[in-house]
Amino acid sequence: MARMRVIWVVLLVVMCSSALSAQSLDGDWQGTLNGTRPLRLVVHIERADGATWKATLASIDQSPDWGATLPVDSVAVQGVNFKFAVAALRGTFDGTISPDSNSIVGTWVQGTNQTSLTLVRATPETAWKDPSRHSVLFVNVEPDVKLEVLDWGGPSTGNGRTLVLVPGLGNTAHIFDGLAPKLAARYRVLGVTRRGFGASSAPASGYGADRLGDDVLTVMQKLDISKPVVVGHSLGGEELSSIGSRYPERVAGLIYLEAGYTYAFNAPGIDPIPAPPPADAPLPPVIRAIMDGTQKYTKVPVPILAIYAVPQDPSPTADAARRAAIDAENRKGEAQAKAFADGLPTARVVRIPHANHYVFLSNEADVIRELDAFTAALK
Repeated sequence: MARMRVIWVVLLVVMCSSALSAQSLDGDWQGTLNGTRPLRLVVHIERADGATWKATLASIDQSPDWGATLPVDSVAVQGVNFKFAVAALRGTFDGTISPDSNSIVGTWVQGTNQTSLTLVRATPETAWKDPSRHSVLFVNVEPDVKLEVLDWGGPSTGNGRTLVLVPGLGNTAHIFDGLAPKLAARYRVLGVTRRGFGASSAPASGYGADRLGDDVLTVMQKLDISKPVVVGHSLGGEELSSIGSRYPERVAGLIYLEAGYTYAFNAPGIDPIPAPPPADAPLPPVIRAIMDGTQKYTKVPVPILAIYAVPQDPSPTADAARRAAIDAENRKGEAQAKAFADGLPTARVVRIPHANHYVFLSNEADVIRELDAFTAALK
């Protein structure tokens, strides 16, 4: 009899373990690291295939970009045990899945620090919401490829201008969460998250500059947006130049926010900005594909506003080597700004000193003033 009870206990454990492993972990999980400053984490988990899992990690209190995530390098699920590791943070999480599969209690280890962390399955009612007022929609740009589009609304009357915002490399449209609502007082404002990032699809291919430009054009077409002003930050400048060089009739103007560098305008004699990574550099596949897919644009025959943050200031604590590096970058940035102005007769170049690369964050009022003046002058 005792032996029968042992067999039934073992069988029950096996059955529960099997049921748990079959239970879906797909979705968003939320937890807070409690320290000197509480930090909210969102872990998105989904099936990579029938047998393995993949995940991303977002620290929403440490970035103005709510959509930006870090790839989780490894995920292991064995019965009730759940583990993941993020190499970029030197961090690991080791936890135990609850019997109802709605929480995972464990420990986050980062370097030499250990902190208890409980991840709770998010529901539509409990999910942490982006505080910026926008609607979210998804637009198919290719079969099985959809892009996240944020719509901050805006007036339907007035000059009828629509702004389409394109983020830089590694960011999502949520990087404009602070700027966009202010613009929506006078314009209809939308933001497009590039393929491979955030909630947009991450296909194996399609990361060349013109393909990325076509993605933005397809969003415009499917949402019936006629002749918008397209605003791009950083590497978003390549999408702007791709559109403006091939389909100038599709846009009213282009605004480059620290985006008019060599991936947006080919200036002979100026070193590429940023410098191309070595062929053997350990980059994520999407980043590598985008860097390899840049093109050389020389003609963009549409009205242009190009804003550069030059010269940028080094941090007060920067050492001599860092100061020298920033001085070199400032010289390259000034050379590129001059080449942009000289090579594109339709461009107005504005320099904002003592700003940083995220010029629309560091100098928001200056950017809005220049944007308003530019759009007001468009026909």
